[in-house]
Amino acid sequence: MKDKKPSPRAPTLEPDQKKQLVNLQRRLLLRSGLTLGGVAMLTGCNLQDGDRVDKVLWAMSRWNDRVQAWLFNGQRLAQTYRPDQITHPFPFNAYYPEYNVPEVDLSGYQLEVSGKVAKTAPWTLEQLQRLPQQSQITRLICIEGWSAIGQWGGVPLRVFLQHVGADLNARYVGFKCADRYYSSIDMATALHPQTILALDFAGKALPAEYGYPLRLRVPTKLGFKNAKHIAAIFVSDTNPGGYWEDQGYNWFSGI
Repeated sequence: MKDKKPSPRAPTLEPDQKKQLVNLQRRLLLRSGLTLGGVAMLTGCNLQDGDRVDKVLWAMSRWNDRVQAWLFNGQRLAQTYRPDQITHPFPFNAYYPEYNVPEVDLSGYQLEVSGKVAKTAPWTLEQLQRLPQQSQITRLICIEGWSAIGQWGGVPLRVFLQHVGADLNARYVGFKCADRYYSSIDMATALHPQTILALDFAGKALPAEYGYPLRLRVPTKLGFKNAKHIAAIFVSDTNPGGYWEDQGYNWFSGI
């Protein structure tokens, strides 16, 4: 009877390497819910080689974007709620404290439009308010682990894109904001029936802390994709990235 071969021992990591592995696991999770088992795909990489690790992580993230886009149903609606289910108070969320909410001059506000569109003239709030409006009570889900239900009203983004003669076969719609935030979504999500340019919250003009005078409300994506204080919209075939996306968060971020 042959002796059994001893099981291979797990490699011993130095404290600094253990710390890097924990950080690596966190980065994987942020890049769209990949399981910790995904770290096994990196066993051929030296943990000291940050460039190689980053390349693998970005490849995973891009692969995940493609899978989520393939699974996305442009007509499947996010859950809606009753008025008595609305969260009070609705939480503030941004990459800065609430006292740094930008001051936007409403009297001179104009929404810039550019990219693959036929009409690049800027839009005033009054013009946006004259477009067909839609109201919804939906849940905003934050990547930090909390969620809240709110009532939003505004212009379906599809309607706005049609009015400016956007190329609806383009790949991306990007947003630049008054608070220096920026983000982008895929065209299929932009055309989703629940994706709106919100002008009001709880039946009143959009408050400053929730993104006045205009914000994106897209209930099929995580909260950080819901850009606030929108100053410009553009249509492109080149992925514009985003504030958090360029720091490693998964770009598609569907829910």
